[in-house]
Amino acid sequence: MRNESEVRSLFPNATVDGHRSPNSREMASGWAEVVRRELYPAIAFTVTLTIATGVLFPLLIWAIGQPLFPYQANGSIVSVDGKKIGSEIIGQVFTSPRYFHPRPSAAGSGYDPLATSGTNLGPTSKKLYEGILDDPATPDVDESYKGVATLTKEYREENELKPDALLPVDAVTRSSSGLDPHISPRNAELQSARIARERRMKEEQVFALISKFTETRFLGIFGEPRVNVLKLNLALDGKEIQEL
Repeated sequence: MRNESEVRSLFPNATVDGHRSPNSREMASGWAEVVRRELYPAIAFTVTLTIATGVLFPLLIWAIGQPLFPYQANGSIVSVDGKKIGSEIIGQVFTSPRYFHPRPSAAGSGYDPLATSGTNLGPTSKKLYEGILDDPATPDVDESYKGVATLTKEYREENELKPDALLPVDAVTRSSSGLDPHISPRNAELQSARIARERRMKEEQVFALISKFTETRFLGIFGEPRVNVLKLNLALDGKEIQEL
């Protein structure tokens, strides 16, 4: 509520105890004063902040990024023989046994940048571990979800591992974004026997490629060692990568 001094500043001829009401001219003048004191600064602040953060800041970042970091600023697009085949920072699905497979994805049907998402399932979730089957009552909609148990079984079978073989967590869980382009070195190593068999290579050659493309922790502290699946698969094909 306004105090007496505020009321008198807006309506100088009005009494505070209610014995006299301000006339229409005083009311109009009072509301104009309210707009000037409160509404105008709010509008001006909103417009200024919108221009600063929605126009000037993006233009500044663009002006810095394009000359200094053109590859990263334009999506880290990877090209082979002049053809764009993907992004270094967005994973994609590989299903052929001749290639390294990425970690599972919950983004759309898999690695969809327009539907980036994790599962939002907690560690005690029954769905996360056991998954769910497709509902036959809705043939046009696929409600199936592969749980950790199913993903573990499939991973061991496709890589001909023992039923009790220990697996890295990224082999059977989705990333929080659903777009993770990397797998752990251990994940890649467990797939190496399959790759070597399918490509008639020595397993030592596959291990050498994994070692070559293993990225270390940022500044030796942040993150974990990782392997970019797209780059590794292109190296398997002997493709020369161009960064656009």
